[in-house]
Amino acid sequence: MQQTEILSQKILDADQLRRSLNLWRFQQKRIVFTNGCFDILHLGHVDYLAKASDLGDILVIGLNTDTSVSRIKGPDRPVNDEQARARLLAALQFVDAVVLFDEATPYELIKKVQPDVLVKGKDYKAEEVVGYDIVTAKGGHVETIDLVEGYSTTALIEKLKK
Repeated sequence: MQQTEILSQKILDADQLRRSLNLWRFQQKRIVFTNGCFDILHLGHVDYLAKASDLGDILVIGLNTDTSVSRIKGPDRPVNDEQARARLLAALQFVDAVVLFDEATPYELIKKVQPDVLVKGKDYKAEEVVGYDIVTAKGGHVETIDLVEGYSTTALIEKLKK
């Protein structure tokens, strides 16, 4: 199988996600979920995602669509389109699945995934993380991870403008 095919197979639609989740649960895999825009992939993202993947067996990333990113970040974003962002994330060896979502938050996607571990950066309190109620109700937990200081897409864009 070609490497590009492997990348494409990690980018899942709703039906593929359901089938994969069923298989992973049958295999008793611990499923970790996180989400974000991941507009310009940088060291902060890679470090965060690597740490998230260490919390379980399967890492599923909810990726904001272009429309969703624009609503959140403004009309000049995203810099990279959703397919480029999805393929870059899929290229990371510790990422098992990338799923696009168009809503303002990943709440509905988290309902579908029902992860064992929900992850966000330490800039959130666990109780404030979208989906906290879903994950804790089923006995899972929410983890917040230290972020690499000095790395953010917004700061990188500003630096490039100068």
